[in-house]
Amino acid sequence: MAPARYRVHRTMIIVLVEAWSNQSYGIRSEFHGAEYDDAHRTGFSRRTGALFLFFACILIAVLLEACAALFTPGERDDFVRVQGTHFLHNGKPYYFAGTNLWWGCYLGSPGETGDRLRLVRELDSLRADGILNLRVLAASEESYLKRSLRPAIERAPGNLDDSLLQGLDYLLAEMGKRRMHAVLFLNNYWQWSGGMSQYNVWADGGKGVDPDDPVQGYVAFMEFSAKFYGNHRADSLFRGFVRSIVMRKNTCNGRRYSADPTIMSWQLANEPRPGTSGPEGEKNLDLFYGWIDRTAEYIHMLDTNHLVSTGSEGAVGFRWSNEYALRTHESKYIDYMTFHLWPLNWGWFNPMKIDETLPSSEEKAVEYIRSHLAVARQLNKPAVLEEFGFPRDSARCAPESPATARDRYFARILGVLADSAWAGAPIAGSNFWGWGGSARGKNADNVWRKGDPFVGDPPQEPQGFNSVFLADTTTRRLLRAHALRMMSIGAEN
Repeated sequence: MAPARYRVHRTMIIVLVEAWSNQSYGIRSEFHGAEYDDAHRTGFSRRTGALFLFFACILIAVLLEACAALFTPGERDDFVRVQGTHFLHNGKPYYFAGTNLWWGCYLGSPGETGDRLRLVRELDSLRADGILNLRVLAASEESYLKRSLRPAIERAPGNLDDSLLQGLDYLLAEMGKRRMHAVLFLNNYWQWSGGMSQYNVWADGGKGVDPDDPVQGYVAFMEFSAKFYGNHRADSLFRGFVRSIVMRKNTCNGRRYSADPTIMSWQLANEPRPGTSGPEGEKNLDLFYGWIDRTAEYIHMLDTNHLVSTGSEGAVGFRWSNEYALRTHESKYIDYMTFHLWPLNWGWFNPMKIDETLPSSEEKAVEYIRSHLAVARQLNKPAVLEEFGFPRDSARCAPESPATARDRYFARILGVLADSAWAGAPIAGSNFWGWGGSARGKNADNVWRKGDPFVGDPPQEPQGFNSVFLADTTTRRLLRAHALRMMSIGAEN
């Protein structure tokens, strides 16, 4: 790990160079479409740019000792690292069982969405079950779409809801007390938290595309969202947000996010895709791979302590292609491979026809896991199955409804993961989707509305459909046994 003093100055240099670039080439040119003026750029702007860098270097030298003081002696130094196809924590192999707790910062907020007592209870319940790795939303954008999360962390570019950020502070501080780890995703390809589609609207204006509009639909939305990778204005707005989060100081414990070992990984986005699997998606591939590489490099420049991951679903993201999964994760700035597993969403499973569709769903899921572990071996990187979910019997949503098919499916998937890890395969852990805990959907139609309790399902999906609740004792028993087995594998190696 780089010395604290070096880490501080590297971050400062990035900020200063970005400011110099904006000053030299003109924010106005980038955001308002004005043509560059070559004479201005090569004359006056270069001279002022040189002066800017000169004074910036003086500033860095003067602040050397002051910046080093930002890092408190005696802070934890147990960051998760990568060694070949495995994680290390405190120098020992790190294997984990985890979940998706995307709503954590909303409950941690002191504002209208907050319920810190419930959040503490949920964390304690998860820890008791051995679920110690949480994948968490760290970004949401106020969207033009009706079925998007509200309120949002980012109301408009640079206009952040501080109460929700304090909620993220509180979540991380409480997780740190319990020796849990967080994976924080910073964007979303899908509509439910704003994400890439909203950045496109902010950058270019217009109304955007609504996947719930029968005239437009999901194909048009997917192609619109994927324009983000080539939209320099939108990406610049996104980078501004990323910098504000990565460099944030936690208001609960005074620790910089970049110096907090509770964070395992920064994640570029939730399920980024190049678009559809048609010609438009194919045309976007180079832009998509380039965006992953550049963005991961940027985050590593801001923060030399933490891992960076993609948030990708794997091969399903483009034509079920393992080559696509490989290229999505081959950047040297991406530290490990991610993949997701959704039999219902992918048309394998029908909860109304369990006996007919569950056996084949299990076999397809196992093959999907094995094919991605083979890709991870090629990459020589660890792999994490960071989303896997399954509906309740007969597509019900209530916590008291049976989940026998899910239990059978989870038992098979968790067994394959643990067996593979024990045999030395590059699988490091998993995060089931998603933790509903003590909550339940509020409405008879199972539709989420602003002010409703948060369960495991995002706003655009039936509330409780893929959630694991405290009342799901049989499912939790499976997860608890799996967590113990994964921890024992880490102890043995």
